[in-house]
Amino acid sequence: MDSNHLGPTQGGESGVDAGDWRSQLQPESRHRIVNKIIETLKRHLPVSSPEGSSEVRKIAVRFEEKVYTVATSQSDYLRKISLRMLSMETKSGTTPALPSMSGPMASNQP
Repeated sequence: MDSNHLGPTQGGESGVDAGDWRSQLQPESRHRIVNKIIETLKRHLPVSSPEGSSEVRKIAVRFEEKVYTVATSQSDYLRKISLRMLSMETKSGTTPALPSMSGPMASNQP
């Protein structure tokens, strides 16, 4: 999928409750989240060419879309992304602050 298409998905959800949080999440917010995912991936993956940067972007977009599709609420969406990014930081041995990806959602673990 192309990275400029981060609007509501055409998934099989019906009913106001299931998709309500998605309709309230602005595409600009999703773009910012994808950019944060890209920053995190670039810290942990060797990227030395435009093709590599393009591939990292595709990975970030696919990951964000997958989480967006399966999340049950906006807090679930943010929690899943935050936990995955934190997991990546922890595995690499560095845990820099992720300002827009951390916060109350990150500490709300099951």
